Amino acid sequence: MGGVAEHLTISTLTLQHRIPDDWAADPWAEVHPLIDGVDVLKEVHPEGLGLSCRHWRGPAESWPLAVTEEPRRIMITEPVCTAGCCGALYVTIRREGDQVIWDAWENTSNITAVPADFRFDSAQYEAELARAAADRSWEEPVDTIARLLEQTLADSGWFERWGCVLTDCRPRREEPGLPEEFTSPQGVDVDFHQVRGPGERTDLYRYELFVTRDHPVEEQVRRLTDRIMADDPRKTAEMQR
Repeated sequence: MGGVAEHLTISTLTLQHRIPDDWAADPWAEVHPLIDGVDVLKEVHPEGLGLSCRHWRGPAESWPLAVTEEPRRIMITEPVCTAGCCGALYVTIRREGDQVIWDAWENTSNITAVPADFRFDSAQYEAELARAAADRSWEEPVDTIARLLEQTLADSGWFERWGCVLTDCRPRREEPGLPEEFTSPQGVDVDFHQVRGPGERTDLYRYELFVTRDHPVEEQVRRLTDRIMADDPRKTAEMQR
């Protein structure tokens, strides 16, 4: 009887945004899953990060933990380097009636333990995914500026006008404890590249923009947009070698 009861236990999923301690690999917040309030993934993959919040910006079916018609095997936590280097934690997500199942775990790190299988009520599960995707409460001003600037530039078609493609727009955080000469001031990095023909070299460019703590976010987004859109970006950005 105990095994049957355990099998039918319905867990609650909570998704929590966290800015990683080591944010150099990805400065955006990770979205970390808690199950019944417990960080069970940390116990078996202590070096793992939840998948970046930038993966939660598209339609619901593209979210990392989305449930689709067919079972999906996903990397649920990843190391700050690569899965091929230090291993990752994988789970298969599938639907069974009005429940969502997490099972068929695989841990490719040097800790081979895996969590138990979990069942969630599909309504609670999908509501939590939607809540987390819309959550902006964790953002610091630099995050909000980077997100809004990326959206503004993408919607404007500015880079396409010059035969270029916007590839990344991300916050740049100050690194606490480092001397000023070894860290960059807080800001936003905007990367783009020029479209070339087959076999031609791709030119990469970057704006390293600065933000302040004492000006409204919307005002700073306008200022940075105006700077980028004042002239041919291939002339005003720094080419990356």
